[in-house]
Amino acid sequence: MTIRTMISPARYVQGAEAIHQLGEHVAQIGVKPLLVADDVVWGFVGHDVEASLSAAGLPVVRRGFGGVPSSKEVDRLVGEITSTGADVVVAIGGGSTIDAVKAAGHLAGVRWANAPTVASTDAPCSALSVIYTEDGEFEAYRFFPRNPDLVLVDSQVVANAPAEFLVAGVGDALATWLEARATSRSGSATMAGGLPTVTGTALAQLSWDVLWENSLPAIDAVRDNQVTPAVEKVIEANTLLSGLGFESGGLAAAHAIHNGLTSVAATHGLAHGQKVNLGSVAQLVLEGAAPAELREFIEFTTAVGLPTTLTEVGIRPDDADTIRAVATAAAAEGETIHSMPFEVTPDDVAAALTSIDRHATRIRENANLPAPEPYTANH
Repeated sequence: MTIRTMISPARYVQGAEAIHQLGEHVAQIGVKPLLVADDVVWGFVGHDVEASLSAAGLPVVRRGFGGVPSSKEVDRLVGEITSTGADVVVAIGGGSTIDAVKAAGHLAGVRWANAPTVASTDAPCSALSVIYTEDGEFEAYRFFPRNPDLVLVDSQVVANAPAEFLVAGVGDALATWLEARATSRSGSATMAGGLPTVTGTALAQLSWDVLWENSLPAIDAVRDNQVTPAVEKVIEANTLLSGLGFESGGLAAAHAIHNGLTSVAATHGLAHGQKVNLGSVAQLVLEGAAPAELREFIEFTTAVGLPTTLTEVGIRPDDADTIRAVATAAAAEGETIHSMPFEVTPDDVAAALTSIDRHATRIRENANLPAPEPYTANH
């Protein structure tokens, strides 16, 4: 029997000033919320969140976030949920905060909601968390029996954040269609626990189409902290369409290569979506993509501001040992790279990664785009 599955959050809310509606939406889920936000995030949204919850007759109880969604941080947050007697936990911040809160909410047996303050990943809508070691190395995916009860995105808050967050989100979201396409061709299972639905695959492709049309004007608008129709579309593509598309459409090589890259200290400090974009380039190489398709992807994502070379993620293209380590981790048993419609070995991944820099540099040169600049991690 062929079982296809589609999952999604219970409610998605997006728009400028949406943060003012957080209280009324949370009140439909629980009566004793625990808010989790780091001091930086709370500094610019705390006042509005407090006002919104107070207006809805809800208490305002906030705890900080430690910075990395590690097992230790998740367990600490479980303790905070339990000790405060919360019946709903609300993540306010980026993907790391959201992943930690989803995992903690599940373990504590309470409902959970997300209010992302950046559109940098597709974490907010999903029923899984990516757990890292305390050093920032990928450790495991944790899967939950349900998605968030609420995802609320204030577009103005997103536009007020540095544009680099939106750029990273584009990198994460562009991979959605490349990976869903591969999963559909191979007939592999998705993160939703079944084969991909037509809906999941179609939403992944819609995310891709929206981003190709709107990313460049949206990024320009956000550099001036403006919310335009293009910004609204990119936020939705990065957050909702990509979230539904990756989870119910499938992951493949791009995210597996991202996970491999996290095993190398030289890449630490880069955003999730930056590393995913290099994974997308490598996936296209693995697929033997048509030269025009690979060229257009490298040109477009370079213009967006994403890495398209190893050099830009802190790895020298002649560093065979490091590339081998990334390739081995990316092709490990159980990794999503095995959803590709052909067998992929560490040798294949290493060859794809090694071939990227020379080719991408030439494409960028021919298109009058900037040459790659080496990335140096700040330890």
